Amino acid sequence: MLLLLPFTLRGLWQYRRLLLAHWWRLIILSALSISSYNTLLYQAAQSTTAINLTLVGTGLPVAAFFWSVLLLRQWPMRATVVGALFGCCGLLLILAGGQPQRLLLLEFNDGDLIMLVAVMSWGLYSVLLQRWVLPVPGLVLMAAMLLCGVPLLSPFYLWEFTQLGPMPLSWQALGAVAYTAVFASLVAYVAWNNGVKVMGPATASLFSYLTPVFTALLGVLLLGEQLSWYHLVGGLLTFAGLILATRWR
Repeated sequence: MLLLLPFTLRGLWQYRRLLLAHWWRLIILSALSISSYNTLLYQAAQSTTAINLTLVGTGLPVAAFFWSVLLLRQWPMRATVVGALFGCCGLLLILAGGQPQRLLLLEFNDGDLIMLVAVMSWGLYSVLLQRWVLPVPGLVLMAAMLLCGVPLLSPFYLWEFTQLGPMPLSWQALGAVAYTAVFASLVAYVAWNNGVKVMGPATASLFSYLTPVFTALLGVLLLGEQLSWYHLVGGLLTFAGLILATRWR
């Protein structure tokens, strides 16, 4: 919020009447995304594995389809459904390491249930973002949502602060927070909001299948991990699904 305000104060003032007229919608959108999804995701990561997080996260297209049908009365196009199946197959191949039987050995716990709630929250946010179209620039909308989301989240942060103490002040911790604030928050949210606006929540949600693909590539580039055949095949299936799902554009 502090990073974005210097660039959006003029826009917030310019669109203040419109934003105030839709204050309750901004609060709901902020609660579902900034306050809920991020918190639930990081909380789930405390008690489950990265593979399980990614696997449960693949339910985002299903959540987006569900909320689109329920709230927008929009059934996904046939190409979107087939593309989702292609992407899902590619994702499962990567998660299973080329050995499908490994998927049967996965165990789910409380962290997975928390992640499931996070996915449903993000799917609802994406659909409402399209249903409640606000004619304001993307950065201004993001700043308004942050102004609503930070106060909503603050009581829970203060409670955790009293229970667990402050975050350790180290260069590693500050670097992680800086990356999260700039890229995983500002850049990612603005890009996602624009994607939902252009393509709709159902199609945009399919791009979540790219998460394990880029994770595998970054693991090779940054961590020296080896690229295997199932990474390549799974990535190709995922990209094929996305191309098929968005070909009507």
